[in-house]
Amino acid sequence: MIKSTSSFTMLKGEVQFILLVNAGPRPSIVKIIETGTETKKNHAQSNQVLKKKKRRRHGKKKPNLLQYTGPTENLPQEYGQSDADHMHGLSTLSLSDERSNDVVVISSGGVRTMNEEDNRSGISNLSIVRTPVCDTEKKLLILDINGLLADIVSPPPKGLPSDIRIQGRAIFKRPFYLDFLKFCFEHFEVGVWSSRSKRIVEKVIDYLMGDMKHKLLFCWDLSHCTPTGFRTLENKHKTLVFKELRRIWEKQDPSLPWEKGAYNESNTVLLDDSPYKALLNPAHTSVFPYPFTFQRGSDTSLGPGGDIRVYLERLAAAENIQEFVEQQPFGQGPINESSASWPFYLKVLGKVYTMETANITYSSTVKR
Repeated sequence: MIKSTSSFTMLKGEVQFILLVNAGPRPSIVKIIETGTETKKNHAQSNQVLKKKKRRRHGKKKPNLLQYTGPTENLPQEYGQSDADHMHGLSTLSLSDERSNDVVVISSGGVRTMNEEDNRSGISNLSIVRTPVCDTEKKLLILDINGLLADIVSPPPKGLPSDIRIQGRAIFKRPFYLDFLKFCFEHFEVGVWSSRSKRIVEKVIDYLMGDMKHKLLFCWDLSHCTPTGFRTLENKHKTLVFKELRRIWEKQDPSLPWEKGAYNESNTVLLDDSPYKALLNPAHTSVFPYPFTFQRGSDTSLGPGGDIRVYLERLAAAENIQEFVEQQPFGQGPINESSASWPFYLKVLGKVYTMETANITYSSTVKR
């Protein structure tokens, strides 16, 4: 038996936690390495093939990170939402059918054709009608919603009017957010990844972006996050999930409009106000601005000359995102072994590994 630094027990041969920490206050890399199992060999072989492809395209090596591909029925509920909200395997996307004026809608429920009459009736109002090609010369910017573009408050604060209420939640738009979005679309390829339910994400994005939503490469929700079975330290009603960038880089959703391998650590950045959501990602691939709250009515971070806008301007011009973020840290620091909350997150990582191992074992048994 092996004792970890957070006093929880791990079986020898099952898991080792290796923490690589830089000397300064820089983000650390948390790698969960499988040892003593047959899956290690298969995983290493597949990684070797991916690395060869990456060296040809970008000269970058791909890290060996944990991902969760288990059944979604065990995903904890987001407060105020039903289990049905979390059963969507893929966010609904749509592609223009060149043979007609119809739109082919692809979702977890199957494939169907949506004609103009369906469009008028409001069916799939978040469908991204976009040619499945993107400009990979631009870096990929992945935006969170709550705390970055708006403040979503539940329950709504009493005596204070919000911009709108959606599904019982008060939505407060962040100052300059529309101008900020225009800037983002001009300098980056842009996607949205929220840990809210699909139903909430669709309505909020439709309200905040309007027709601008069609410029998004993708719009992901809670169903694409990695579940943990834990609640957040900040809110006992909120499920704790991770956003694994491997799902983007490995194009686990086949409807993503680029070739597999087009994006990696060097040209992708996640902009999220919750550092814990990036714990499974390589260091320096995420930026954690301080969260926007509706009490900060004079906030200018997204406006011209604002700190977030200026930082992204420099990031867009950088040759390598990972190197730039390492050399020019911004906002909140990452969660690492020096964080007061590290013992808690170490337990969370152990639980995620257990879930992944169980899924691998189950899959192997079914195949036999």
